[in-house]
Amino acid sequence: MEPRQDLRFCQTPDRVTLACAITGSGPRLVRAGTWVSHVECEAREPDTWSTIEALSHHHTLLRYDPRGCGLSTRDVPPFGFETLVADLETVMDAMAPEPAALLGISCGAPLAIAYAARHPERVSSLVLVNGYARAYFSAPTTPPHLLEEAKLMLATIRQGWAQEKSPFRQIFLAQLMGSDAADPVARHLISERMRLSMTPDVAERHMRINYAIDVKAECALVQCPTLVFHARDDQMVTADQSRKLVAWIPGARFVALDSDSHVLPTRREAGRVFVAETLAFLGGARPDKPRLSRRQKQILGLVAQGMTDKQVARELGLSPRTVEMHVALALRALGCANRAEAVLRADREGLLDDVV
Repeated sequence: MEPRQDLRFCQTPDRVTLACAITGSGPRLVRAGTWVSHVECEAREPDTWSTIEALSHHHTLLRYDPRGCGLSTRDVPPFGFETLVADLETVMDAMAPEPAALLGISCGAPLAIAYAARHPERVSSLVLVNGYARAYFSAPTTPPHLLEEAKLMLATIRQGWAQEKSPFRQIFLAQLMGSDAADPVARHLISERMRLSMTPDVAERHMRINYAIDVKAECALVQCPTLVFHARDDQMVTADQSRKLVAWIPGARFVALDSDSHVLPTRREAGRVFVAETLAFLGGARPDKPRLSRRQKQILGLVAQGMTDKQVARELGLSPRTVEMHVALALRALGCANRAEAVLRADREGLLDDVV
């Protein structure tokens, strides 16, 4: 059974129907349209849904499929960036009449920036993830090799978008997912969403728009508090792009994520940092702080110093088996898959500060 989300629909002035998905309760958080979008597919992806659910604990999260994508009208006339901004205006007018927070991920970031600049009275806060203001064809200093790469992607997208074994699909997923592409389950889910999200023709239209975006001038017009995230090793949009956003948007704050994935952080420490920082920024409560026993804190503190289980056992006068047990309990309490993640999270939560 799929997780619960309410589906609503609104219509643009040119009679395109936009599909919206609503989860949670509380102040509105609206995700600007982004491509590879299919709100029903997202609900079937456990990792993606876990992040959606975490944000929905404190907010009414509204996501929508852009025109030509997902459950929205698929057969659409030619469109450009301004059309996509107008579609966001339609969604905001229909679904978020009061001032709301905007979440812009990837190419949704410049959409959110443009809307916030043009409608400052409608946006309470701005959260941008792996975004940019200028793209390959609009930035004056794009290196020649990146321009050639962009042209090659455009030349092959129609033939390769829906073909699972095409070189385009392999390169695109590798850049989109980073090391997560090595997980066959995660790769299959994103690949399936990619296939179902739009036709090759619409995918090419969106890519051409994305490669030509330029909202640098509008960054200076943003008046609301802004939080900017970027994966340190993003292979699709470099972290330098978000650092430029922070320089161009007045008062914006930057948070680097230890990830190489371009999609919304969902797993491991990067996902937890994103959720915690976003909820705190938007005024919601942070997720409950995990609890560790004094012994678990002691052991993690020594693990953080590079000690093995045997060395920890000798240091504390315990058996290696007892140390292993405490480490396993700490991993469970912290929701981490391995010791490195556990040490990072325990340190970030301040759980190791009082270890003696």
